[in-house]
Amino acid sequence: MTSSETKISDPNAILACTVCRDVQNFDLLIVDMEEVMGEQWGDLGFEDVLQFFEQPEADTLEFIALAIDDLDEDGPEILKKIVIAAKEKGIKTLLIAEDVTPSLLHQLLRMGADEFIPYPPPSGELLQVVETMRAEPEEPARLPVPDPATQPAEAGTVSLNASAPRRHGVIIAAHGLAGGTGTTTLAVNLAWELATVTKEKSPSVCLLDFDLQFGSTSTFLDLPRRDAVFELLSDTDSMDSESFGQALQKFEDKLSVLTSPPDMLPLDLISSEDIERVLEMASHHFDFVVVDMPNTVVQWTETVLNKAHVYFATLEIDMRSAQNAMRMKRALQAEDLPFDKLRYVLNRAPKFTDLSGKSRVKRMAESLGISIDVMLPDGGRPVMQASDHGQPLGLLASKNPLRKEIAKLAKSIFELDEDNIQAA
Repeated sequence: MTSSETKISDPNAILACTVCRDVQNFDLLIVDMEEVMGEQWGDLGFEDVLQFFEQPEADTLEFIALAIDDLDEDGPEILKKIVIAAKEKGIKTLLIAEDVTPSLLHQLLRMGADEFIPYPPPSGELLQVVETMRAEPEEPARLPVPDPATQPAEAGTVSLNASAPRRHGVIIAAHGLAGGTGTTTLAVNLAWELATVTKEKSPSVCLLDFDLQFGSTSTFLDLPRRDAVFELLSDTDSMDSESFGQALQKFEDKLSVLTSPPDMLPLDLISSEDIERVLEMASHHFDFVVVDMPNTVVQWTETVLNKAHVYFATLEIDMRSAQNAMRMKRALQAEDLPFDKLRYVLNRAPKFTDLSGKSRVKRMAESLGISIDVMLPDGGRPVMQASDHGQPLGLLASKNPLRKEIAKLAKSIFELDEDNIQAA
């Protein structure tokens, strides 16, 4: 008789637990648990279950049903701790989720959750999952599953050759003139399109996330945030090719990425000299360096603006974007900075047949005294889905109109750089 059969035959053993903020919010789950488990189940809160795992009574648990909804997305860390702790104890985790983003589900499944059941659960789904789980051969004791955010810096690092010929990489920055104008979407997808612009001998590309507080390139590419980034930025004086490579991560073995640090940091933690050193190091080793800038203008924004070959400023057809574009222009002119270097990118541009929308764009550009150089169409839901799944549009939705336009932009930048090299 297996240990699983011994547990089931003991009528007093607790074989399962629902774990949630309030079990009354999942009344249909209560009904299913009673039908499948009889009286051999219990209910615990998020904090209580971690303590229960340490008790001898937890040894009989087969699984926990972790029930979550959209209100639980504000505290994902406790959910990850529960999944990891259950994994360490050899207890399976069934996710019961209602109105939860794919991003959170993906993270919990990566942490070690075993199954996912939507809420309200389909009829008979819980019974089928439990029977399938019991039919599986019992696994040996499992080692603890580490949190990806605390992985050693050596894992997945990029090897850089300090003695390699200098590349003089092209620096391309993306700066949002208002929130939600698609700055990170542009930076991530432009970097990916440059890295895959040709089938043979594609250029080497590095993506730098300089938004130290809310940078999300790691989410867009499903990469962990690592302490090595903070260590690099806090001591750029001693930075060399090896330490820079250890802070980078490879995405699909084609794109090197410096994510934002694990913790929220003040933007003035790094100086203009720090930023200049990082840009110099990146342009030394890569053909193209794409920088995702914070919306806030800080002291080192001037450094990036001066170093960048192209500085994209994203905006939309609305009053906030127009006002911020004017304020940005005035600020740069007042400091005698090269505001002419800005290349304005209109996100969610009107369609070809939208004459009224195109007229509004023309009036806005004329009133601001700027030229809108790039028109990016609305990519719709696939854009959000791609970021939630940690994939560029080129991999998840290659025929999306936004992806096609960014791919055209990447190709034009690549061909222009090729022409300049040949002319030199």
